[in-house]
Amino acid sequence: MATLKGIVPALITPVTHDEKINEKALRKLANRLIDAGVHGLFALGTTGEFFSLSQKEKLTAISTVIDEAAGKVPVVIGTGAVSTRESIELSKKAEEMGADYLSVITPYFNCLSQRELSEHYLRIASAVSIPIILYNIPARTGLSLSDDTVSELARVPNIVGIKDSSGKFDNILSYIEVSKGLNFSVYAGTDSLILKTLMAGGSGAVAATACVFPELVVSIYEFWKRGDMEKAEKAQEMLFAIRDFSAKFSIPAAYKAALEIQGIDAGPPISPALQLPYEEKEKLKNLLKKYEKEISELLS
Repeated sequence: MATLKGIVPALITPVTHDEKINEKALRKLANRLIDAGVHGLFALGTTGEFFSLSQKEKLTAISTVIDEAAGKVPVVIGTGAVSTRESIELSKKAEEMGADYLSVITPYFNCLSQRELSEHYLRIASAVSIPIILYNIPARTGLSLSDDTVSELARVPNIVGIKDSSGKFDNILSYIEVSKGLNFSVYAGTDSLILKTLMAGGSGAVAATACVFPELVVSIYEFWKRGDMEKAEKAQEMLFAIRDFSAKFSIPAAYKAALEIQGIDAGPPISPALQLPYEEKEKLKNLLKKYEKEISELLS
């Protein structure tokens, strides 16, 4: 099965002020990212607030993104859930609706063993025929996929990669090492590690910052691919300011505020997360202006 390479933005899920999915804004965002040259779209991830959406809302988001992508780029849909049963149900529906890849986060809240995690993924993989990307984010789930578990799952024909959002580069290196020679890709899920992951043999990144600065994040991959390490490193360094700013707030408050400033009607984060206070939005506006100038200079 084909593996995905490059930069795949982790889409926010735009909502109205009464927290209904804003399909028009989601379509506008998808088109903007495609026009910027991204290599795929990732919907219903952590940045997409999948944990705050009902099954019906998830299906609306899935159909909207797949329809708008219209085959121009691959679409990855997050279908992870606490139970195997629920994840299989959503995975099957996403496949029927035309998803190209599924991303399945480890279950959360329950303290599962590696054997239980392995069985969870094996059952999901056997229930669908499209490629699956594992999703490791232990700070949010309380669980981390071990090297041995990843090595085992990487041998399943339709499990083709892992997004690692542990923030630990050693983790990424280990996943790359245990999957050598297999049809399996490792993606940075921590935006500060994109270039290091590529240099170590990874295939790309699923990046929240690419929602706001798609051209900049794509340029990390393109500069690296061309061997222009000076510019690749510069592009990577430029992400630190927005990541530091966003880390002060609940997911994905800062990114939604940034998109609003940029003309995408992203709406508020879903409650109980709160919008940025006025003074913080003003700081963000100034930061975005600075970014516009620096990105223009880098890409000129």
